[in-house]
Amino acid sequence: MWALLVLIGAAAVSANLQDLAFDGQKVFRVIPQNDEQVAIINSLASNIEVDFWQPDSVTLVRPKMQVDFRVEADISFEVEDLLKESGMEYSILIDNLQAAVDAQFDSKVRTTGHSYEKYNNWETIAAWTADIAAQNPDLVSRSVIGETYEGRPMYILKMGKSGPNKKAIFMDCGFHAREWISPAFCQWFVKEAVETYGKDAVMTTLLDSLDFYVLPVVNIDGYVYTWTNDRMWRKTRSKNAGTRCIGTDPNRNFNAGWCTLGASKKPCDSTYCGSAPESEKETKALADFIREHLSTIKAYLTIHSYSQLLLFPYSYTYKLPSNYEELNSIASAAAKQLASLYNTKYTYGPGATTIYPAAGGSDDWAYDEGIKYSFTFELRDTGRYGFILPESQIKPACEETLLAVKYIANYVLEHLY
Repeated sequence: MWALLVLIGAAAVSANLQDLAFDGQKVFRVIPQNDEQVAIINSLASNIEVDFWQPDSVTLVRPKMQVDFRVEADISFEVEDLLKESGMEYSILIDNLQAAVDAQFDSKVRTTGHSYEKYNNWETIAAWTADIAAQNPDLVSRSVIGETYEGRPMYILKMGKSGPNKKAIFMDCGFHAREWISPAFCQWFVKEAVETYGKDAVMTTLLDSLDFYVLPVVNIDGYVYTWTNDRMWRKTRSKNAGTRCIGTDPNRNFNAGWCTLGASKKPCDSTYCGSAPESEKETKALADFIREHLSTIKAYLTIHSYSQLLLFPYSYTYKLPSNYEELNSIASAAAKQLASLYNTKYTYGPGATTIYPAAGGSDDWAYDEGIKYSFTFELRDTGRYGFILPESQIKPACEETLLAVKYIANYVLEHLY
């Protein structure tokens, strides 16, 4: 078996010279049963380039855990042979990644402009932020909270009827570049708010009584890169001193147990924590904005994919938050709301114990700043498509998620502090 690993390692060297087309690349799901099988996965990852989809890093792999990872086309058969030989339980989630990437765009809606039922590139989203504010001046305003490493403005939308002393909920999307369903949800939420205000009693009350700050894409440079160069890119696009490896994981870059559990100090890793907390211009802009509005922001919602999870603090420690019972009951009720439409099942709980430990996340940071209602959504699906959810699922995924977000927002409104 170890001879196989050496062969796979040799094949991988030539693989890096190819371009980034995904033709023939496979996504495997394995469930290692014991430490020996975990060691095989670790060894595989140290011999070849393995892109871990779930969990985010090989260091988090444990026995009995579901592990999804992507490998290059020219070594996929050797990897499969290795898994067979090791007796590890495995399946192939995606047989040809290029075909799945092409099939994302399955929506019948093909307009040149913005559409809520398809994936929009950054230029289209940026133009949409201006349009939606211009068309709904009494409900939406747009401002810039900073700029990205590559100099793109970070637009935030403030939504709500103007009124004195209003409390607010902050929501962001698009932390990890390849999680395209996430920005799609932020756009959907804004659309629903402006379209149902005055018609839907809950939404009307929410917008009359609260403000919503919506940051449609946090990691704009990375998102642009997924459209132009590499659909599977995750991190920011900042340069790291002393290495050719680009980018930091923005959701490991906050000052919440920074760079301890589940984050990497190696710039080439997908969970690289950065050179210091808030080293990334994007995370600093977000954190500065929240700090400036800390007296009014009462809830923090961050939207990711995939796995169908509703998580709350903590992820950087196994310690439970002081209001654990309350957060758990909100998550339970929100998950029930979410399942009520299409029977989509969500698992909920504190990050570290529900999935795996991960330090430096924005939800833990917001909670430690005093925002006691802090939640992370991991949207559809559970791995059949993973990060390349087809456009035909945007509408149902957003509709169901909206129910959970409205539930949480309404709870916060009734329990202001």
